[in-house]
Amino acid sequence: MSQSNPPYDKATPPLDYAAAGVNIDAGNQLVEKIKSSVKRTTRAEVLGNLGGFAGLFAIPPNRYQEPVMVTGTDGVGTKLKLAQSLDRHHTIGIDLVAMCVNDILVQGAEPVLFLDYFATGQLSVDTAAAVIEGIAEGCHQAGAALIGGETAEMPGMYALGEYDLAGFTVGLVERNQIIDGSQVQAGDHLIGLASSGLHSNGYSLVRKILEINDESLAQPFGDHTLGEELLLPTRIYVRSVLALLGKFPVRGMAHITGGGILENLPRTLPDGLGARIDTNSWPTPEIFTWLQNKGGIMDEEMYRTFNQGIGMILCVSQEDSPEMIQFLQQQGEQAFLIGEVITEATSAVELTAN
Repeated sequence: MSQSNPPYDKATPPLDYAAAGVNIDAGNQLVEKIKSSVKRTTRAEVLGNLGGFAGLFAIPPNRYQEPVMVTGTDGVGTKLKLAQSLDRHHTIGIDLVAMCVNDILVQGAEPVLFLDYFATGQLSVDTAAAVIEGIAEGCHQAGAALIGGETAEMPGMYALGEYDLAGFTVGLVERNQIIDGSQVQAGDHLIGLASSGLHSNGYSLVRKILEINDESLAQPFGDHTLGEELLLPTRIYVRSVLALLGKFPVRGMAHITGGGILENLPRTLPDGLGARIDTNSWPTPEIFTWLQNKGGIMDEEMYRTFNQGIGMILCVSQEDSPEMIQFLQQQGEQAFLIGEVITEATSAVELTAN
């Protein structure tokens, strides 16, 4: 059966996808531009090449007896708004990876692959490439393969220059090595690993503080600008913590993200146990003090919103903690004994200042 073209007004040029705001050629240019960055993250288990309909990853046949897949997904939140307002896109991808891989790390999993989703109203090849190159850098830091992703150009969904991000990761852990907090005991020590700043949480409050005080992101802050301080990428703890797990038993871990220490640490504690944290046991980065003063924020709210300088907490035995702290420091982490697990607590997490 023959088909004929539908009638249209010959005075008007025929429509195509580009006229609707979607540039297929730009998408192809982006794929070519990021290939070298993605290739840098490859692992021996990756099958196939970038550009297929799906990513393939072979579970190593001789490494695990009972491999368990551990999955995580996250975004970057309104930190994206700061990156877009400053037109600085090269580190926000590291944040995306960090938020996902640090989450599955707390269960003892090694992140092995990562997928990203980049959505925008009008695709800027240079902007998208900067973001994805950051994602590739985060994957390199975590040892995960950037196995695929999706770039969605959706005119009318986002204002010019805006984009959104989501990340997805899969890790592997031996079934009998899963860390779920069930082995945590009263008297266990809590080791805190220093954050690299705010990481990727609390930015709605940060932006409100900036707005109320009419603060300039270009103002000096330490040895750089306030904007640069606020865009410092989230620290990825994968390599140092996996190295630790190869030598010492860890009973529980908490990634300190949205909700701060007060909301995240209890997630790894068994029922009936709480934690006592000495807030003077680590140096609080200047940015948190600055935000608290500018916003007039109560102490408890700070510890429920921000990480306050601690990005990961490990629950370990008292006997092992000194050697573990030394080992983590040798791995390049700033590690501190910040508290202990207790039975009788007035709240899930007690904050003291000894």
